[in-house]
Amino acid sequence: MSKGWSQRRACALVGLARSSYHPVAHGRNDEPVQEALWALSGRHPGWGFWKLHHRLRKNGLVITHKRTLGIYRALVLNLPRRLKKRVPARVKQPLTVPAPVNMCWSLDFTSDVLTDGRRFRPLNVLDDYNRELLGVEIDFSLPAARVVQVLTRIVECHGCPAQLRTDNGPEFSSAKLSEWCEQQGIALHRIQPGKPMQNAYIERFNGSFRCELLDAHLFCPLAHVRQLVDEWMLDYNTQRPHQALHFRTPL
Repeated sequence: MSKGWSQRRACALVGLARSSYHPVAHGRNDEPVQEALWALSGRHPGWGFWKLHHRLRKNGLVITHKRTLGIYRALVLNLPRRLKKRVPARVKQPLTVPAPVNMCWSLDFTSDVLTDGRRFRPLNVLDDYNRELLGVEIDFSLPAARVVQVLTRIVECHGCPAQLRTDNGPEFSSAKLSEWCEQQGIALHRIQPGKPMQNAYIERFNGSFRCELLDAHLFCPLAHVRQLVDEWMLDYNTQRPHQALHFRTPL
């Protein structure tokens, strides 16, 4: 280039593909970006490139995605490629996206164990429209009466939904929940047995909840679980970029 040759001619003379040529940006200090990217990937090891990039920008770093990608690759932060599983062809049942908030809430249970071996159950409640996490109730046992109490508390804060979507677990199939929904004027929709994808929004959330929180910590008392869940829930609703929302947050 110093001889005044074009990029095309210079690359041809040295046998270098033009797509592989990247001029070095002089005077650019990538160390702050490297440190921020390394720290962020350490806190969220399951996040991919785009989610990390948008979180860096949300944290105040003015950076292009190409520069982030170069640093991301240099730090070898690439996630292992997932192998596609071959499954038999199935009839697709599209899951509609509700137009406003409070049109449909999804409910589901997850589970984990404390360090002393006792198993606890989080009950997650999600708004299907904007994927906002409305509440997480955690205890060793959550019977139908407790589920009704949780929903009553959430309704007082967020208003009443038009519909609840659940699986066919005993807590959701009980007469107490059906009676409460009838009193509130809420339609209770239970998915077909063995068809978890009919409740795909909460199933997708459960994967993130397990990867980013449950699998990332060792829990001692139940109070420790609740504290970490409250912190994660605040971050999820207000700071964490959501790919299905074009990397915006639920709120």
